[in-house]
Amino acid sequence: MNQQHATANVIESETETDTGTSVHAPELQSVPSTPQSPNASAMERTMVYGAQKAGPLPAFTISTRLRGRHVLVDTDLTPDEIHEVLDTARLIKRVWRNGQPHAYLAGKTLGMIFQHPSTRTRVSLEAGMAQLGGQAIFLGVNDLQMKRGETIADTAQILSRYVDAIVARVADHNDLVTLASSATIPVMNGLSDQWHPLQAYADLLTLRENFGELNGLKLAFLGDGNNMAISLMLSCAMMGVSVAVAAPTGYQPSEDVVNHARWLAKATGATITVTDDPAEAVKDASAIYTDVHVSMGQLDGSARAVALAPYKVTSALMAQADSTAVFMHCLPMHRDEEVATEVADGTRSIIFDQAENRLHMHKALLLQTMC
Repeated sequence: MNQQHATANVIESETETDTGTSVHAPELQSVPSTPQSPNASAMERTMVYGAQKAGPLPAFTISTRLRGRHVLVDTDLTPDEIHEVLDTARLIKRVWRNGQPHAYLAGKTLGMIFQHPSTRTRVSLEAGMAQLGGQAIFLGVNDLQMKRGETIADTAQILSRYVDAIVARVADHNDLVTLASSATIPVMNGLSDQWHPLQAYADLLTLRENFGELNGLKLAFLGDGNNMAISLMLSCAMMGVSVAVAAPTGYQPSEDVVNHARWLAKATGATITVTDDPAEAVKDASAIYTDVHVSMGQLDGSARAVALAPYKVTSALMAQADSTAVFMHCLPMHRDEEVATEVADGTRSIIFDQAENRLHMHKALLLQTMC
């Protein structure tokens, strides 16, 4: 073999001889090294690290009016501001899908106070901060001195001197309010017992991707009128999406929340309906949404399971919605409890699109509040 024109690669593989028999032996393979005829397969196996400079960050314009702002409830942002965050999330998602670097928050740090376990909220925030060039510090229930009596207000002031923003996932919304009132940096609600705005905003992004426009859509929520139902009512009402909540007596959203959502809906032409009839709620719906029937920390699980069983999302209920209706769930999900397996895993289910959009919405909010 002429060493000036080729190099020898030893490949351990099963090869076929001229007689058709297979043998397991090293094989010498000629690989041309001339620039005029590069070997494609060899090129595909080659990666170079450290010899290339990263290109410039993709440029786009965002408003700074959310800088330093808290997001504790859905109505902390105006409809215009929600539209703006949705647009930012769409752009960030495109950059991410294209594999482009977007380290706009280099040097920034997010503090994450979590009193509850989490998959989507925690991972999307940690991954999002890393992709934006910053870092996140997870602070579980056993990681802070609050367990030993340090006040929430003191914790907020200390963290304000260490990190650039806080996301808190709390059992009592009042703890979140105290945290925000004492902090000098943005504080966002990663989930509380009363609201879940970051999930609702991400769901708006998913709806807009599926239907093009939000105004004029109808969302039916079946099950417990919990924090998820409340956030959807408020966020959707502000964006022109009608909401029908189907829940049994005793599990419906409070009258104050319903009246607030109806007041918001008047400005956008949406409607807010509360009923105990699932069939009435799903009629002409663009999306049918549900949540677990028994949430974290609830002690009346057996009673809830019995009361909410008739509100399970089935194929028969999906058939009564609009022909293009999609199924949505904030996850985690209990198949064949709040939703039939064939619906959860069917072609009209967009639950994993929702889960992905948590990442893009969180990044958009982090970018605009920490910019």
